Amino acid sequence: MTEEGLKKLKEELQQLETVERPRIIDAIAEAREKGDLSENAEYDAAKEAQGVLETKIAQLKARLMDARVLDASDIRTDEVQILTKVRVRMKSNGMEKVFQIVTEGEANIAEGKISVTTPIAKGLLGKKVGEIAQVQVPAGMMEFEILEISL
Repeated sequence: MTEEGLKKLKEELQQLETVERPRIIDAIAEAREKGDLSENAEYDAAKEAQGVLETKIAQLKARLMDARVLDASDIRTDEVQILTKVRVRMKSNGMEKVFQIVTEGEANIAEGKISVTTPIAKGLLGKKVGEIAQVQVPAGMMEFEILEISL
């Protein structure tokens, strides 16, 4: 994981614990004041939201505990690996794309960041400049020529 990814996780956790959790606690208290809890839809919805929030907080804490920040100086660019950027040419239409291989939590297709668990990333991992990666995707087989690998 990158320093940036770790920072985003910590910020999200802080937001959930300091803003969202108190908001839901207030919603539960407000719904409780309305009387009979057995037929109080607002109370049920607030309790359900609390359960979802607490699950998400626990998941984020677990990810943070397991997170390992990778030092860019340890990443080689002689082959595609996690955190490298790879410029490829699609053999079918000659179009070029740049992907950065990242952890699942950092994936953002709009920024060209694809999760290491995606079929495309799995197909690119370990390839060197000049090699062809054949990747099975839901739409069929795609071939990518590796043009450049960088950080």
